[in-house]
Amino acid sequence: MAADEHALILDAIAKWAAAEVRPRAMQHDHEDSYPHDLVEQMKELGLFGATIDAEHGGLGLPASVYSGIVEEIARHWMAPTGIFNSHLIAASCLQRTGTEEQKRRWLGRMASGELRGGIALTEPDAGTDLAGIRTHARRDGDEYVVNGGKTWITNSLHGNCLGLLVKTDPDAAPPRAGMSLLFVETRDAAGAPKPGLRIRKLEKLGYRAIDTCELAFEDFRVPAENLIGAEEGRGFYQTVGGLELGRINVAARGSGMARGALDLAVRYAQERKTFGKPIAQHQAIQLKLGEMAARVEAARLLVRSAAAAFDAGERCDMEAGIAKYFASEAAVFCAEEAMRIFGGYSYSKEYDIERYYRDALLMCIGEGTNEMQRIIIARQLIERNPA
Repeated sequence: MAADEHALILDAIAKWAAAEVRPRAMQHDHEDSYPHDLVEQMKELGLFGATIDAEHGGLGLPASVYSGIVEEIARHWMAPTGIFNSHLIAASCLQRTGTEEQKRRWLGRMASGELRGGIALTEPDAGTDLAGIRTHARRDGDEYVVNGGKTWITNSLHGNCLGLLVKTDPDAAPPRAGMSLLFVETRDAAGAPKPGLRIRKLEKLGYRAIDTCELAFEDFRVPAENLIGAEEGRGFYQTVGGLELGRINVAARGSGMARGALDLAVRYAQERKTFGKPIAQHQAIQLKLGEMAARVEAARLLVRSAAAAFDAGERCDMEAGIAKYFASEAAVFCAEEAMRIFGGYSYSKEYDIERYYRDALLMCIGEGTNEMQRIIIARQLIERNPA
């Protein structure tokens, strides 16, 4: 696609998000109800194939455009971006490291949204430390038998497929050498969970309406041909290779939320009056708005920088880490400052700003905690600048 086509896509998404996402956000969030109607619209827009290559039925968008799409949606409601982000991380693993037959078998169905899922990595005792996972898969003839548990898995209740990280050699040293990635279709033809899989939805402070679940696998059988890449022991590397795009996505979410919170604060500050004038004319409020605007612009530029490095095929774990860290913290800062500008009304669920505050905090935790991002940044800084 040419640059002008990319611009048209971003413009269309911005208009769609304002017209369709924003009016639905409050109700779905308060009810914690899955936005089935928006998902169907996202299918029609091609968002489930946003970064999947055109040869497999996707849009084949570069990260620079994809991150812009995420930002425009998160500006109004962050949660829906998680539905296609988790899905596209799994698709990225498959597209980069799957066999040609596996790509033909699954990527087209993923691009259309027929297959919709996520990436199942986190466990109760293993999040950032992926090497510590315990879920294991034992080869039994033409199948793998999976036992273990995963948690905080997006798209696992209303979706129907997962990229599942397991240990196929629990005794391997180092542990990551014994990890493999399975492509799992989690539901039968009737839509029920397949035998050996139990799913429990988790209740959350924010990021509501999206199906984040705990999974229990008990002698769950997966065809051996579903081993992504057809070779055991590659799962850790297949997985971490997709996390840079995931972190750019989270950074774009943070940037979008920061911008959305600023939008709300600017509008409210011009409408609300105290001491005979709009509070936007009070210096204390102007100081807040000025700081928020600076952080929003910095976050957007960092996201663009990381996306450009990704699109150029460069190593960008440091750039993605910087963008994710700064933009997520900007989202929290702007949401909190907007809460202060709204005053008592910010505590009312009749206003959108309280949702931004609840949702923003997740971005400092998801796709690697911000504490870990700073460690990644520092290690890369030292590696790229040897004494």
